[in-house]
Amino acid sequence: MATDAAQREYRAPCPSCGAPVEFRSAQSPYAVCGYCRSTVVREGAVLRRIGQMAELFDDHSPLQRFVTGRIALSGRELPFTLVGRLQYKGEAGVWSEWIAALEDGSTATLGEDNGAYVFTRPLDAGARLPDARALPLGATTAFEGRPWSVAYSGQAELIAAEGELPRLPPLGQPFPLVELRSEDGEVLSIDYGRHPPQAERGRAVQLADLRLQGLKQESVQDTSGRQLACPHCGAPVQVRLDASKAVTCGNCRSIINLEGPDGGALQSALQEQPVQPLIALGSTGELQGTAWQVVGFQQRSGQEPGDDETFRWQEYLLYNRQAGFAFLVDAEDGWSLVRPTTGAPQLEAGGQSARYLGTRYFLQSRYRATTTYVLGEFYWPVARGEQTDNRDFSSGRGLLSMEQGAREITWSAGDRIASRDVATAFGIAERPQLLSRADASPVSSSRGALTLILIVFALMFLLAALDNCSGGSSGYSRSSGGSFGGYSSGGSHK
Repeated sequence: MATDAAQREYRAPCPSCGAPVEFRSAQSPYAVCGYCRSTVVREGAVLRRIGQMAELFDDHSPLQRFVTGRIALSGRELPFTLVGRLQYKGEAGVWSEWIAALEDGSTATLGEDNGAYVFTRPLDAGARLPDARALPLGATTAFEGRPWSVAYSGQAELIAAEGELPRLPPLGQPFPLVELRSEDGEVLSIDYGRHPPQAERGRAVQLADLRLQGLKQESVQDTSGRQLACPHCGAPVQVRLDASKAVTCGNCRSIINLEGPDGGALQSALQEQPVQPLIALGSTGELQGTAWQVVGFQQRSGQEPGDDETFRWQEYLLYNRQAGFAFLVDAEDGWSLVRPTTGAPQLEAGGQSARYLGTRYFLQSRYRATTTYVLGEFYWPVARGEQTDNRDFSSGRGLLSMEQGAREITWSAGDRIASRDVATAFGIAERPQLLSRADASPVSSSRGALTLILIVFALMFLLAALDNCSGGSSGYSRSSGGSFGGYSSGGSHK
Protein backbone atom coordinates (compact mmCIF):
# COMPACT_ATOMS: atom_id res chain seq x y z
CA MET A 1 0.00 0.00 0.00
CA ALA A 2 1.50 3.34 -1.04
CA THR A 3 1.92 6.03 1.56
CA ASP A 4 0.02 9.31 1.24
CA ALA A 5 1.42 12.18 -0.81
CA ALA A 6 1.86 14.55 2.14
CA GLN A 7 4.10 12.08 3.91
CA ARG A 8 6.15 11.41 0.78
CA GLU A 9 6.66 15.08 -0.12
CA TYR A 10 7.83 16.30 3.30
CA ARG A 11 10.00 19.45 3.29
CA ALA A 12 11.71 21.33 6.12
CA PRO A 13 14.49 23.93 6.42
CA CYS A 14 18.04 22.76 7.06
CA PRO A 15 18.87 23.51 10.72
CA SER A 16 22.33 24.66 9.64
CA CYS A 17 21.82 26.90 6.59
CA GLY A 18 18.03 27.19 6.25
CA ALA A 19 17.91 25.74 2.73
CA PRO A 20 14.95 23.44 2.00
CA VAL A 21 15.57 19.73 2.51
CA GLU A 22 13.05 17.44 0.80
CA PHE A 23 11.92 13.90 1.60
CA ARG A 24 10.03 11.96 -1.07
CA SER A 25 9.99 8.63 0.74
CA ALA A 26 8.46 7.91 4.13
CA GLN A 27 11.19 5.29 4.58
CA SER A 28 13.96 7.95 4.67
CA PRO A 29 14.71 9.34 8.14
CA TYR A 30 18.05 10.85 7.04
CA ALA A 31 19.09 13.38 4.42
CA VAL A 32 22.11 15.39 3.32
CA CYS A 33 21.55 19.09 2.66
CA GLY A 34 22.50 19.86 -0.93
CA TYR A 35 23.79 23.32 0.03
CA CYS A 36 25.90 22.99 3.16
CA ARG A 37 26.39 19.16 3.22
CA SER A 38 24.89 18.95 6.73
CA THR A 39 23.59 15.49 7.66
CA VAL A 40 20.13 15.78 9.20
CA VAL A 41 17.66 13.40 10.80
CA ARG A 42 13.91 13.87 10.68
CA GLU A 43 12.27 14.15 14.10
CA GLY A 44 8.57 14.81 13.76
CA ALA A 45 8.06 18.12 11.96
CA VAL A 46 11.63 19.38 12.41
CA LEU A 47 15.11 18.41 11.28
CA ARG A 48 18.10 17.97 13.58
CA ARG A 49 21.68 18.30 12.38
CA ILE A 50 23.82 15.32 13.33
CA GLY A 51 27.03 16.04 11.43
CA GLN A 52 28.77 17.05 8.21
CA MET A 53 28.94 14.79 5.16
CA ALA A 54 32.12 14.49 3.10
CA GLU A 55 32.18 15.49 -0.55
CA LEU A 56 31.23 12.80 -3.05
CA PHE A 57 33.92 11.16 -5.13
CA ASP A 58 33.14 12.25 -8.72
CA ASP A 59 32.62 8.93 -10.48
CA HIS A 60 30.99 10.53 -13.56
CA SER A 61 27.98 8.27 -13.25
CA PRO A 62 25.17 8.65 -15.80
CA LEU A 63 22.76 8.34 -12.85
CA GLN A 64 21.64 11.24 -10.70
CA ARG A 65 18.96 12.08 -8.15
CA PHE A 66 15.37 12.16 -9.38
CA VAL A 67 16.02 9.80 -12.29
CA THR A 68 12.86 7.71 -12.75
CA GLY A 69 12.44 4.18 -14.07
CA ARG A 70 10.50 0.94 -13.84
CA ILE A 71 11.52 -2.41 -12.38
CA ALA A 72 9.81 -5.78 -12.87
CA LEU A 73 9.09 -7.30 -9.45
CA SER A 74 6.85 -10.29 -8.69
CA GLY A 75 5.32 -10.28 -12.15
CA ARG A 76 4.48 -6.56 -12.30
CA GLU A 77 6.30 -3.34 -13.07
CA LEU A 78 6.81 -0.80 -10.33
CA PRO A 79 7.84 2.82 -11.01
CA PHE A 80 10.69 4.16 -8.90
CA THR A 81 12.67 7.36 -8.36
CA LEU A 82 16.32 7.64 -7.32
CA VAL A 83 16.28 9.86 -4.22
CA GLY A 84 19.72 9.41 -2.64
CA ARG A 85 23.15 7.84 -2.90
CA LEU A 86 25.55 6.18 -0.49
CA GLN A 87 29.18 5.95 -1.58
CA TYR A 88 31.35 3.20 -0.07
CA LYS A 89 34.99 2.19 -0.15
CA GLY A 90 36.47 -1.21 0.61
CA GLU A 91 39.45 -3.36 -0.27
CA ALA A 92 37.84 -3.83 -3.69
CA GLY A 93 37.56 -0.12 -4.50
CA VAL A 94 34.82 2.54 -4.49
CA TRP A 95 31.18 1.94 -5.42
CA SER A 96 27.82 3.69 -5.16
CA GLU A 97 24.42 2.49 -3.96
CA TRP A 98 21.50 4.57 -5.22
CA ILE A 99 18.37 4.64 -3.06
CA ALA A 100 15.24 3.93 -5.15
CA ALA A 101 11.88 4.99 -3.75
CA LEU A 102 9.27 2.60 -5.18
CA GLU A 103 5.67 3.54 -5.92
CA ASP A 104 4.41 1.11 -3.26
CA GLY A 105 6.17 3.12 -0.53
CA SER A 106 9.13 0.75 -0.08
CA THR A 107 12.77 1.40 -0.94
CA ALA A 108 15.34 -0.59 -2.91
CA THR A 109 18.99 -0.20 -3.92
CA LEU A 110 20.48 0.18 -7.38
CA GLY A 111 24.12 -0.78 -6.85
CA GLU A 112 26.56 0.65 -9.38
CA ASP A 113 30.09 -0.62 -9.90
CA ASN A 114 32.40 -1.90 -12.63
CA GLY A 115 30.04 -0.83 -15.40
CA ALA A 116 27.40 -3.19 -14.01
CA TYR A 117 24.23 -2.65 -12.00
CA VAL A 118 22.48 -4.78 -9.38
CA PHE A 119 18.94 -4.10 -8.13
CA THR A 120 18.37 -5.34 -4.57
CA ARG A 121 15.65 -5.07 -1.94
CA PRO A 122 15.89 -5.36 1.84
CA LEU A 123 15.49 -8.92 3.09
CA ASP A 124 13.86 -9.60 6.45
CA ALA A 125 16.15 -12.49 7.25
CA GLY A 126 16.41 -12.08 11.02
CA ALA A 127 18.05 -14.97 12.83
CA ARG A 128 18.27 -17.00 9.62
CA LEU A 129 21.45 -15.22 8.54
CA PRO A 130 24.65 -17.21 9.19
CA ASP A 131 27.34 -15.90 11.49
CA ALA A 132 30.03 -13.86 9.68
CA ARG A 133 32.76 -16.11 11.10
CA ALA A 134 31.17 -19.05 9.27
CA LEU A 135 31.52 -17.29 5.90
CA PRO A 136 35.18 -17.24 4.85
CA LEU A 137 36.00 -16.43 1.23
CA GLY A 138 35.14 -19.34 -1.06
CA ALA A 139 32.89 -21.11 1.45
CA THR A 140 29.49 -22.50 0.47
CA THR A 141 26.53 -22.05 2.76
CA ALA A 142 22.83 -22.88 2.62
CA PHE A 143 20.20 -20.17 2.85
CA GLU A 144 16.49 -20.78 2.36
CA GLY A 145 17.27 -24.27 1.09
CA ARG A 146 19.66 -23.15 -1.65
CA PRO A 147 23.49 -23.14 -1.85
CA TRP A 148 25.32 -19.78 -1.91
CA SER A 149 29.02 -19.10 -2.41
CA VAL A 150 30.98 -16.42 -0.55
CA ALA A 151 32.29 -14.13 -3.30
CA TYR A 152 33.51 -11.29 -1.06
CA SER A 153 34.39 -11.01 2.62
CA GLY A 154 36.03 -7.91 4.00
CA GLN A 155 35.66 -4.42 5.40
CA ALA A 156 33.79 -1.48 3.89
CA GLU A 157 33.15 2.08 5.02
CA LEU A 158 30.85 4.93 4.08
CA ILE A 159 32.83 7.82 2.56
CA ALA A 160 30.06 10.15 1.32
CA ALA A 161 26.33 10.46 0.68
CA GLU A 162 23.72 12.73 -0.88
CA GLY A 163 19.94 13.13 -0.86
CA GLU A 164 17.55 11.24 1.37
CA LEU A 165 18.57 7.97 2.95
CA PRO A 166 16.77 5.08 4.71
CA ARG A 167 20.00 4.10 6.47
CA LEU A 168 23.18 5.92 7.42
CA PRO A 169 26.25 3.93 8.55
CA PRO A 170 28.77 5.94 10.60
CA LEU A 171 30.98 7.95 8.26
CA GLY A 172 34.50 6.57 7.87
CA GLN A 173 34.03 3.65 10.26
CA PRO A 174 34.81 0.23 8.70
CA PHE A 175 32.22 -2.53 9.06
CA PRO A 176 32.22 -6.22 7.98
CA LEU A 177 30.54 -6.91 4.65
CA VAL A 178 29.91 -10.32 3.06
CA GLU A 179 28.56 -10.93 -0.42
CA LEU A 180 27.02 -14.27 -1.36
CA ARG A 181 26.13 -15.37 -4.88
CA SER A 182 24.00 -18.20 -6.21
CA GLU A 183 24.26 -20.46 -9.24
CA ASP A 184 21.23 -18.80 -10.88
CA GLY A 185 22.69 -15.29 -10.75
CA GLU A 186 21.34 -13.85 -7.49
CA VAL A 187 23.29 -11.66 -5.06
CA LEU A 188 22.85 -11.59 -1.27
CA SER A 189 24.74 -8.80 0.54
CA ILE A 190 24.97 -8.88 4.34
CA ASP A 191 26.00 -5.86 6.40
CA TYR A 192 27.40 -7.19 9.69
CA GLY A 193 28.08 -3.70 10.98
CA ARG A 194 24.50 -3.39 12.27
CA HIS A 195 22.65 -5.37 14.90
CA PRO A 196 20.98 -7.47 13.87
CA PRO A 197 22.81 -7.85 10.53
CA GLN A 198 20.97 -6.37 7.55
CA ALA A 199 20.67 -8.12 4.20
CA GLU A 200 19.66 -7.18 0.66
CA ARG A 201 18.89 -9.60 -2.15
CA GLY A 202 18.61 -9.12 -5.90
CA ARG A 203 20.18 -9.66 -9.30
CA ALA A 204 21.94 -7.85 -12.14
CA VAL A 205 19.96 -5.49 -14.38
CA GLN A 206 20.64 -3.62 -17.62
CA LEU A 207 20.03 0.12 -17.61
CA ALA A 208 18.14 -0.15 -20.90
CA ASP A 209 15.62 -2.53 -19.28
CA LEU A 210 14.88 -0.04 -16.49
CA ARG A 211 13.53 2.55 -18.98
CA LEU A 212 15.28 5.36 -17.13
CA GLN A 213 14.31 8.99 -17.61
CA GLY A 214 16.30 12.01 -16.53
CA LEU A 215 19.83 10.60 -16.95
CA LYS A 216 22.66 13.09 -17.19
CA GLN A 217 22.65 14.60 -20.66
CA GLU A 218 26.40 14.22 -20.96
CA SER A 219 28.63 11.41 -19.83
CA VAL A 220 32.38 11.14 -19.92
CA GLN A 221 32.20 8.55 -22.68
CA ASP A 222 30.61 11.15 -24.98
CA THR A 223 33.07 13.98 -24.29
CA SER A 224 36.81 14.47 -24.26
CA GLY A 225 36.92 13.07 -20.72
CA ARG A 226 39.00 14.08 -17.73
CA GLN A 227 42.60 15.18 -18.11
CA LEU A 228 45.37 14.93 -15.55
CA ALA A 229 49.13 15.15 -15.42
CA CYS A 230 51.11 11.94 -15.10
CA PRO A 231 52.61 11.87 -11.58
CA HIS A 232 55.85 10.41 -13.00
CA CYS A 233 56.65 12.34 -16.19
CA GLY A 234 54.10 15.18 -16.15
CA ALA A 235 52.67 14.34 -19.57
CA PRO A 236 48.90 14.95 -20.06
CA VAL A 237 46.80 11.80 -19.58
CA GLN A 238 43.24 11.54 -20.85
CA VAL A 239 40.67 9.51 -18.88
CA ARG A 240 37.66 8.76 -21.05
CA LEU A 241 35.61 6.17 -19.14
CA ASP A 242 33.25 6.80 -16.22
CA ALA A 243 34.30 3.71 -14.30
CA SER A 244 38.09 3.91 -14.74
CA LYS A 245 40.07 3.31 -11.57
CA ALA A 246 43.46 2.97 -13.28
CA VAL A 247 44.96 4.32 -16.50
CA THR A 248 48.37 4.14 -18.17
CA CYS A 249 50.40 7.14 -19.33
CA GLY A 250 50.87 7.19 -23.10
CA ASN A 251 54.31 8.75 -22.71
CA CYS A 252 56.12 6.78 -19.99
CA ARG A 253 53.70 3.80 -19.68
CA SER A 254 53.31 4.32 -15.94
CA ILE A 255 50.21 2.80 -14.30
CA ILE A 256 48.26 5.58 -12.56
CA ASN A 257 45.85 4.79 -9.73
CA LEU A 258 42.79 7.05 -10.07
CA GLU A 259 41.04 6.11 -6.83
CA GLY A 260 40.35 9.16 -4.72
CA PRO A 261 38.74 12.55 -5.31
CA ASP A 262 39.66 14.50 -8.41
CA GLY A 263 42.70 16.64 -7.70
CA GLY A 264 43.87 14.31 -4.94
CA ALA A 265 47.22 12.62 -4.79
CA LEU A 266 47.76 10.17 -7.63
CA GLN A 267 50.01 7.14 -7.42
CA SER A 268 51.97 5.74 -10.33
CA ALA A 269 54.14 2.72 -11.05
CA LEU A 270 56.66 2.48 -13.87
CA GLN A 271 56.54 -0.35 -16.40
CA GLU A 272 59.41 -1.73 -18.45
CA GLN A 273 59.53 -4.05 -21.48
CA PRO A 274 56.60 -2.53 -23.42
CA VAL A 275 54.24 -4.90 -25.21
CA GLN A 276 52.46 -3.92 -28.44
CA PRO A 277 48.82 -5.14 -28.65
CA LEU A 278 47.73 -6.74 -31.93
CA ILE A 279 44.43 -4.83 -31.69
CA ALA A 280 44.99 -1.12 -31.10
CA LEU A 281 43.43 0.60 -28.11
CA GLY A 282 40.40 2.60 -29.18
CA SER A 283 39.48 0.12 -31.93
CA THR A 284 35.79 -0.71 -32.29
CA GLY A 285 34.22 -3.92 -33.53
CA GLU A 286 31.07 -6.00 -33.29
CA LEU A 287 31.23 -9.41 -31.62
CA GLN A 288 28.21 -11.56 -30.85
CA GLY A 289 25.84 -8.76 -31.83
CA THR A 290 27.34 -6.07 -29.57
CA ALA A 291 29.49 -3.12 -30.63
CA TRP A 292 32.60 -3.06 -28.43
CA GLN A 293 35.45 -0.59 -27.99
CA VAL A 294 38.91 -1.72 -26.86
CA VAL A 295 39.74 0.37 -23.79
CA GLY A 296 42.41 -1.70 -22.01
CA PHE A 297 45.01 -4.38 -22.58
CA GLN A 298 46.96 -6.61 -20.25
CA GLN A 299 49.49 -9.38 -20.70
CA ARG A 300 49.44 -12.12 -18.12
CA SER A 301 51.45 -15.24 -17.31
CA GLY A 302 50.45 -18.47 -15.60
CA GLN A 303 52.21 -21.24 -13.75
CA GLU A 304 50.72 -24.54 -12.66
CA PRO A 305 51.48 -25.93 -9.18
CA GLY A 306 54.78 -27.82 -9.08
CA ASP A 307 55.72 -26.71 -12.61
CA ASP A 308 58.66 -24.43 -13.45
CA GLU A 309 57.29 -23.53 -16.89
CA THR A 310 55.14 -20.46 -17.49
CA PHE A 311 52.68 -19.65 -20.25
CA ARG A 312 51.39 -16.27 -21.43
CA TRP A 313 48.19 -14.83 -22.83
CA GLN A 314 46.70 -11.40 -23.54
CA GLU A 315 43.37 -9.87 -22.55
CA TYR A 316 41.64 -6.92 -24.22
CA LEU A 317 39.17 -5.06 -22.02
CA LEU A 318 36.08 -4.20 -24.10
CA TYR A 319 33.41 -1.65 -23.26
CA ASN A 320 29.85 -0.96 -24.36
CA ARG A 321 27.83 1.72 -22.57
CA GLN A 322 24.72 -0.46 -22.26
CA ALA A 323 26.38 -3.88 -21.92
CA GLY A 324 29.25 -2.88 -19.63
CA PHE A 325 32.60 -4.67 -19.83
CA ALA A 326 33.83 -7.88 -21.46
CA PHE A 327 37.20 -9.54 -22.07
CA LEU A 328 38.54 -10.66 -25.43
CA VAL A 329 41.16 -13.26 -24.54
CA ASP A 330 44.01 -14.17 -26.89
CA ALA A 331 45.62 -17.50 -25.99
CA GLU A 332 47.69 -20.01 -27.95
CA ASP A 333 44.73 -22.35 -28.27
CA GLY A 334 42.41 -19.68 -29.64
CA TRP A 335 40.31 -16.63 -28.92
CA SER A 336 37.41 -16.33 -26.48
CA LEU A 337 34.96 -13.67 -25.34
CA VAL A 338 34.04 -13.77 -21.66
CA ARG A 339 32.10 -11.48 -19.33
CA PRO A 340 31.92 -11.18 -15.54
CA THR A 341 29.06 -13.16 -14.02
CA THR A 342 26.72 -11.88 -11.34
CA GLY A 343 26.09 -15.33 -9.90
CA ALA A 344 28.63 -17.83 -8.62
CA PRO A 345 28.91 -21.27 -10.24
CA GLN A 346 28.86 -24.15 -7.78
CA LEU A 347 31.99 -26.31 -7.59
CA GLU A 348 31.38 -30.06 -7.68
CA ALA A 349 33.38 -33.31 -7.52
CA GLY A 350 36.08 -31.80 -5.34
CA GLY A 351 36.55 -28.87 -7.70
CA GLN A 352 36.87 -31.01 -10.83
CA SER A 353 33.68 -29.52 -12.29
CA ALA A 354 31.40 -26.50 -11.86
CA ARG A 355 27.70 -25.98 -12.55
CA TYR A 356 26.28 -22.66 -13.71
CA LEU A 357 22.80 -21.83 -15.06
CA GLY A 358 22.06 -25.52 -15.52
CA THR A 359 25.25 -26.40 -17.45
CA ARG A 360 28.10 -28.49 -16.10
CA TYR A 361 31.67 -27.42 -16.93
CA PHE A 362 34.78 -29.57 -16.45
CA LEU A 363 38.13 -28.42 -15.05
CA GLN A 364 40.79 -27.86 -17.72
CA SER A 365 43.61 -26.16 -15.82
CA ARG A 366 44.54 -24.67 -12.47
CA TYR A 367 47.35 -22.13 -12.07
CA ARG A 368 48.71 -18.97 -10.46
CA ALA A 369 48.20 -15.96 -12.75
CA THR A 370 50.40 -12.83 -12.74
CA THR A 371 49.77 -9.52 -14.51
CA THR A 372 52.98 -8.58 -16.36
CA TYR A 373 52.02 -5.54 -18.48
CA VAL A 374 49.01 -3.23 -18.91
CA LEU A 375 47.88 -0.44 -21.23
CA GLY A 376 44.77 1.75 -21.34
CA GLU A 377 42.00 2.19 -18.78
CA PHE A 378 40.60 -0.29 -16.26
CA TYR A 379 37.60 -0.37 -13.95
CA TRP A 380 39.65 -1.89 -11.14
CA PRO A 381 42.96 -0.62 -9.65
CA VAL A 382 45.12 -2.87 -11.82
CA ALA A 383 48.72 -3.43 -10.69
CA ARG A 384 51.68 -4.99 -12.41
CA GLY A 385 52.69 -8.13 -10.54
CA GLU A 386 49.15 -8.68 -9.23
CA GLN A 387 48.54 -12.39 -8.64
CA THR A 388 45.43 -14.56 -8.42
CA ASP A 389 44.70 -18.28 -8.19
CA ASN A 390 42.78 -19.35 -11.31
CA ARG A 391 40.73 -22.30 -12.49
CA ASP A 392 39.50 -22.75 -16.07
CA PHE A 393 36.49 -24.92 -16.93
CA SER A 394 34.88 -25.77 -20.27
CA SER A 395 31.76 -27.37 -21.70
CA GLY A 396 31.82 -27.70 -25.47
CA ARG A 397 32.61 -24.20 -26.69
CA GLY A 398 31.39 -22.69 -23.42
CA LEU A 399 33.93 -21.43 -20.89
CA LEU A 400 34.05 -20.59 -17.18
CA SER A 401 36.96 -19.03 -15.35
CA MET A 402 37.37 -18.44 -11.62
CA GLU A 403 39.89 -16.05 -10.04
CA GLN A 404 40.53 -15.88 -6.33
CA GLY A 405 42.36 -13.01 -4.68
CA ALA A 406 42.88 -12.19 -1.04
CA ARG A 407 39.34 -10.85 -0.46
CA GLU A 408 37.27 -11.71 -3.49
CA ILE A 409 36.37 -14.51 -5.89
CA THR A 410 35.28 -13.49 -9.37
CA TRP A 411 33.86 -15.59 -12.20
CA SER A 412 33.69 -14.95 -15.94
CA ALA A 413 31.75 -16.93 -18.53
CA GLY A 414 31.71 -16.93 -22.31
CA ASP A 415 32.51 -18.81 -25.49
CA ARG A 416 35.37 -19.59 -27.83
CA ILE A 417 35.28 -17.57 -31.02
CA ALA A 418 37.02 -18.00 -34.38
CA SER A 419 40.09 -15.88 -35.09
CA ARG A 420 38.61 -14.82 -38.44
CA ASP A 421 35.65 -13.30 -36.59
CA VAL A 422 38.04 -11.25 -34.45
CA ALA A 423 39.97 -10.10 -37.54
CA THR A 424 36.76 -9.11 -39.33
CA ALA A 425 35.27 -7.36 -36.30
CA PHE A 426 38.24 -5.05 -35.78
CA GLY A 427 38.96 -4.29 -39.43
CA ILE A 428 42.20 -6.23 -39.82
CA ALA A 429 40.88 -9.02 -42.01
CA GLU A 430 43.57 -8.20 -44.58
CA ARG A 431 46.14 -9.38 -42.04
CA PRO A 432 44.45 -12.48 -40.61
CA GLN A 433 47.77 -14.19 -39.99
CA LEU A 434 48.37 -11.79 -37.09
CA LEU A 435 45.33 -13.13 -35.24
CA SER A 436 45.39 -16.71 -36.49
CA ARG A 437 45.43 -19.21 -33.64
CA ALA A 438 44.90 -22.93 -33.17
CA ASP A 439 41.18 -22.29 -32.76
CA ALA A 440 40.00 -24.71 -30.11
CA SER A 441 37.48 -27.37 -31.03
CA PRO A 442 34.69 -28.21 -28.56
CA VAL A 443 36.66 -31.17 -27.24
CA SER A 444 40.16 -29.72 -27.15
CA SER A 445 42.02 -28.82 -23.99
CA SER A 446 42.44 -25.24 -22.93
CA ARG A 447 46.22 -25.59 -23.12
CA GLY A 448 48.36 -25.11 -26.22
CA ALA A 449 47.25 -27.94 -28.51
CA LEU A 450 49.13 -26.66 -31.55
CA THR A 451 52.32 -26.21 -29.54
CA LEU A 452 52.03 -29.80 -28.31
CA ILE A 453 51.68 -31.14 -31.85
CA LEU A 454 54.76 -29.22 -33.00
CA ILE A 455 56.76 -30.46 -30.02
CA VAL A 456 55.70 -34.06 -30.71
CA PHE A 457 56.92 -33.81 -34.30
CA ALA A 458 60.17 -32.21 -33.14
CA LEU A 459 60.69 -35.00 -30.61
CA MET A 460 60.02 -37.67 -33.22
CA PHE A 461 62.65 -36.09 -35.48
CA LEU A 462 65.13 -35.78 -32.59
CA LEU A 463 64.54 -39.34 -31.40
CA ALA A 464 65.00 -40.66 -34.88
CA ALA A 465 68.32 -38.84 -35.12
CA LEU A 466 69.43 -40.16 -31.74
CA ASP A 467 68.41 -43.66 -32.73
CA ASN A 468 70.62 -43.47 -35.76
CA CYS A 469 73.53 -42.42 -33.55
CA SER A 470 73.13 -44.63 -30.48
CA GLY A 471 70.56 -47.23 -31.28
CA GLY A 472 68.27 -46.22 -28.42
CA SER A 473 65.97 -43.40 -27.30
CA SER A 474 64.05 -41.96 -24.34
CA GLY A 475 62.46 -38.59 -23.50
CA TYR A 476 59.48 -36.59 -22.32
CA SER A 477 58.04 -33.18 -23.09
CA ARG A 478 55.04 -31.04 -22.22
CA SER A 479 53.76 -27.78 -23.68
CA SER A 480 52.86 -24.41 -22.27
CA GLY A 481 49.81 -22.84 -23.81
CA GLY A 482 47.45 -20.00 -23.03
CA SER A 483 44.49 -19.77 -20.73
CA PHE A 484 41.08 -18.91 -22.12
CA GLY A 485 39.72 -17.29 -18.97
CA GLY A 486 40.68 -14.92 -16.30
CA TYR A 487 40.49 -11.29 -15.29
CA SER A 488 41.14 -9.27 -12.18
CA SER A 489 38.08 -7.29 -11.36
CA GLY A 490 39.22 -5.61 -8.20
CA GLY A 491 35.61 -5.06 -7.18
CA SER A 492 32.17 -6.54 -6.94
CA HIS A 493 28.72 -5.04 -7.14
CA LYS A 494 28.70 -4.28 -3.45
